[in-house]
Amino acid sequence: MKYLLDTHLLVWTAAASHRLPSNIRALIEDPANTLYFSAASIWEVAIKHALGRHDFLDPAVLRNALLDHGYLELPVTSAHPLSLRTLPHLHKDPFDRILIAQAISEGITLLTIDPILTQYPGPIRKP
Repeated sequence: MKYLLDTHLLVWTAAASHRLPSNIRALIEDPANTLYFSAASIWEVAIKHALGRHDFLDPAVLRNALLDHGYLELPVTSAHPLSLRTLPHLHKDPFDRILIAQAISEGITLLTIDPILTQYPGPIRKP
């Protein structure tokens, strides 16, 4: 199965946080699954890190750690925002909305802990 992790899950995974739900940890550790991270998540982490948010890792360290652990980077292409036209306006966070659009466009299941995101149509899974 192919999974795109939302930004919080990526940060918790890289930090080996106890906040990472055990069922998500099991999916991440299953070698049969292909794991993706979005360039949009690195962008979001870069912004929050630059604002002094200590709960967000250095984005370069995060990206390198993800690549070193076999995650595939999913770039944001011009095709992805086209999916946004059909999404209801349940959530205003542009980073979360692009993750949803990428999941829909690419046919990858988005893993998230955000209950609002699971209200969107498409391949979205919450623990």
